[in-house]
Amino acid sequence: MESIFIQLLKLFIIAIPVACIAWTVTHEEIFREPREFCNKKSEECNSILKRKFYYLFTCEYCFSHYVTALFIFITGYQLLFEDWRGYLISFFAVVFIANVYMSLFGLLRQNLKTEKIEAKLKDNEWHEVKEEIDEK
Repeated sequence: MESIFIQLLKLFIIAIPVACIAWTVTHEEIFREPREFCNKKSEECNSILKRKFYYLFTCEYCFSHYVTALFIFITGYQLLFEDWRGYLISFFAVVFIANVYMSLFGLLRQNLKTEKIEAKLKDNEWHEVKEEIDEK
């Protein structure tokens, strides 16, 4: 069994592509049309199974579970134990860390958007002041 340091290092590394894929599919412009289709289907389908199936493509938390399962399968990553318990613990640990990453990224994007809006407002105020000065 690998050292706990190596296991934790792998945890934080595997969570990066999981978070990246989950965020991209559920938030970014490139997947907007399929996401809007899934969102509509998640609200309109008669079957609860169909509604839940389509919903998973609109929720980063939900989708991260499926992406994590794929990455655990591909990498064979286990945490703490070398049997099924290692897979189970690694699954939920990767989901948790990936969602921490996505939350931090969401906050960072929100702060950047706020700063951009504030800069635009200040720029508009400056142009208004300059126009007033030019008029006088």
